[in-house]
Formats: sequence, structure tokens, C-alpha cells
Amino acid sequence: MSLSAVFTLTAAIVATGMSAMWLFSLALGDVSIVDVYWGVGFALICWSVAIAAASWTPRAALLLVLVSVWALRLALHLLLRWRRAGVEDRRYAAMRRKAGAGFARRSLVTVFALQGVLMWLISTPLQLALLDSSTRLRWLAWAGVALFVLGFGCETIADAQLTRFRGASANADRVLDVGLWAWSRHPNYFGEVVAWWGLFLVCVDGTGAWWTIVSPVIVTALLLRVSGIPLLERGMHKRRPAYAAYVARTSAFIPLPPRRARPDGASDEFGERSAT
Repeated sequence: MSLSAVFTLTAAIVATGMSAMWLFSLALGDVSIVDVYWGVGFALICWSVAIAAASWTPRAALLLVLVSVWALRLALHLLLRWRRAGVEDRRYAAMRRKAGAGFARRSLVTVFALQGVLMWLISTPLQLALLDSSTRLRWLAWAGVALFVLGFGCETIADAQLTRFRGASANADRVLDVGLWAWSRHPNYFGEVVAWWGLFLVCVDGTGAWWTIVSPVIVTALLLRVSGIPLLERGMHKRRPAYAAYVARTSAFIPLPPRRARPDGASDEFGERSAT
């Protein structure tokens, strides 16, 4: 199967899936369903390429397992979180209020189409690797597996700790600062980024297509600079009074031992105070 045929196939799969989710969101009156579909979309891309190209090499099998496990956990986690919330995610709700009657059209472009493009770009190393005919998994691939396991484990534990914390009504105005959250303000995002760098290494070990590093770079940039940490922290100071003190002592992303704050508000051990 040619590369152009694969890219056409996966683009069609992404377009069809996102269009279906958009129509579903209109029926539900809730755009949050796009987050649940995010992981599922990657699994559909990978399995479609593998089946169409009859790609069942050890690398292909490994990637299918890793992506499927990641996608299933993420989709289930986000689905349960969405069901528990019972309302549209505040990001989309704010967009809906601002757009008014034009929200349906705007959501198609700025939510579903945009996420579809990102999904396709981020999946490029996976698509190429599933076409690779090499059967040998070298040290780089195994290093990638180790990174994926580390990231997946960190993300899974962090999400479980956050779910349990949010489930207690007494914690409505409190800050989660125990477990992994004592070492990082966003350990789930850290795990997600590490897992994607791991997948990239597994892929590039076979393809040698180092240009596909754009995939984990996009994931990292989105979570660090665009739709992850910046959006989440923007309103935390208003909703949770203790958040400023938490920021002063806790790493924003990479898990590090908590800082001990001095009376003047600066940190005394692990570098300068974080700014958000």
C-alpha cells in the first residue's frame, strides 16, 4: 500500500469520525464528547492502516497494543468524568456563550476540524511505522517502550488520584497536593507527554523518519503552552484560594520534590518561584 494511499485513507477516517462527533454533539447539545473521542480516533487510525496494509510485523503489533491500551484508558476515563460532571466542559461552554447562535458552525471549525487536523499530524509517525516492513526491534524501540510505560503509569495514577479527590465534596475548594500532585501540578500531562515521546521512539526505530518528531513536539506544545496548563491554571487562582501557595512550592510540569517557601514568598531549594 503506497504512502499516499495510506495518508488519504487516514485523512478520510479522521474527517468521517470528527464529522460524526460534530453531529452527535449537536444532538447532545454538548461538545465535550470530542474529548472522549480523542483517544478512540488514534486507535481507529492505527487499526485501519494495519488492516489495509496487512501490517502485522512485531513493531506493528507492539504499536497496536500500546496505542489501544492508551486509547481505551483515556476514553473510559474521560467518558466517566463527563458523565459525572453532567454538564459541558467549561471551555466549550464559554465558547458557546460567546458565539451565540453561530456556535454550531464555529464548533465544527475551531473544535472538531482543528482537533482532526492535529490528530492526523500527531499520528504520522504511527502511520509510517505501521507500513514499515522491518521486523527487528532495536534498543531505541525498547527505550521507547520504557518511556511509554513510565508515562502511561504516571498519567493513570495521577488521573486516579484526581478522580478520587474530586469525588469528595469536602474538597470543592481545596487543592490536591498529595501523591504525584505534591511533586507536579500536572502529573497527568507530564505522563501524556512522556508516553508520546515513547511512541515516537518505537516508530522512528524502524522508519528512521526523524522529521516525524513534529508529533511529540505538537503534543508537548499543546499541553505546555496552548490548551493544557495555561487554560487549566487561568481560573484556578480564583476558584481555589490555596492555589497560589501550591504554585509557589510545586513544579508546574516535571515532577520534582516540593519547594520550601521562605517568608518572602520565594523558594529556597529548587530554583525560582514558578509563574503562571
